[in-house]
Amino acid sequence: MTSPLRVGVIGIGARSAIARNVENRATPARLVASCDPRPEAAERARSLFGDHVEFASDIEAFIAQGLDAAIVTTPDDTHADVAERLLLAGIAVYLEKPLATSIADADRVLQAAYDSGSRLYVGHNMRHMHVVRTLRDIVRRGEIGEVKAIWCRHFVGNGGDYYFKDWHAERARVGSLLLQKGAHDLDVIHWIAGGYTRDVSAIGDLAVYGQVESRRDNRDRLLGDWFSYDNWPPLAQTDLNPLVDVEDISMMNMRLDNGVLASYQQCHFTPDYWRNYTVIGTEGRAENFGDSAGGVVRVWNRRHAYAARGDIEYPIVGDETGHGDADALTLDEFLEFVRHGSATDTSPVAARQAIAAGITAAESLRDGSRPRVVSPVPHHLLEYFERHQRS
Repeated sequence: MTSPLRVGVIGIGARSAIARNVENRATPARLVASCDPRPEAAERARSLFGDHVEFASDIEAFIAQGLDAAIVTTPDDTHADVAERLLLAGIAVYLEKPLATSIADADRVLQAAYDSGSRLYVGHNMRHMHVVRTLRDIVRRGEIGEVKAIWCRHFVGNGGDYYFKDWHAERARVGSLLLQKGAHDLDVIHWIAGGYTRDVSAIGDLAVYGQVESRRDNRDRLLGDWFSYDNWPPLAQTDLNPLVDVEDISMMNMRLDNGVLASYQQCHFTPDYWRNYTVIGTEGRAENFGDSAGGVVRVWNRRHAYAARGDIEYPIVGDETGHGDADALTLDEFLEFVRHGSATDTSPVAARQAIAAGITAAESLRDGSRPRVVSPVPHHLLEYFERHQRS
């Protein structure tokens, strides 16, 4: 019998709970260590994972636990440094998205995986969401012909609570929410379209949350301490981060390297929270209504006037409370990849291209919407991951 993988989690914040999915998976694994420099994190780690999981306050002690793999859920601007350190120590890395907050840092992480041979997996869990897989399957079956355009509208109804009360509100920490939040949707657009963004332009503004005067340093709290659906309307929000300088509404247009045209709109002050994808092909279109259990994906592939229900309807199953089901499936894929080197539905190159599109769009947005070209992946890294880590 092969002994269970020894897995650790570093960064005991809101997303660290995904590490509870490590045990009782198809690939035997045990969560044995956690790490966070904050004094209060030790108690949170014990509450989340139990007393049997060793806690370390620095990365050196964490690495010394003899780990096979680590889940990185530290703040975005630390991803590159933490992942590089772990990869070069010979530890396989599950890196929470986004891969990094700059293109140079993203390439540095890929280079560390290249140099060390350690396995790198970026947690783009939406590739395991049923709504996304349904849309991709429709495209792969040829139900709407060849894809020519994809539109995504993201209604981030929880944006005020999720992104404007802590470090997510600061450009210096996240760059842009087109990067931090948009990385999910940009990756989905690329995956469904079968190409990566080449040219981009964008427009956006800090239209609402910059007007909110109630501010507080929330470093002593986590998301669960302040989140409430009663925090409405957006201008009535309280305890926003002392510094808020990221846009709360953004729109970007893209031309992919395979000719597909795409657009992505993101608004953080809507009353509802869901994503709407429209995929248009040469023989029809597909669109989702709702993005979790109870929603549907509809296909129009005959010519007619307005038809609300479309010609074919597919139910969305799973992910009743967001992407919880996808989190577990993503961990399954990661552990299988670590143990056996199995092919994955995620890709470090795709993760890099998602943040590259978001970063470049933010540069355009802040420079009069001037069109920009996304920098390509260094060829040796592209070739390496295509050969060793297929998606």
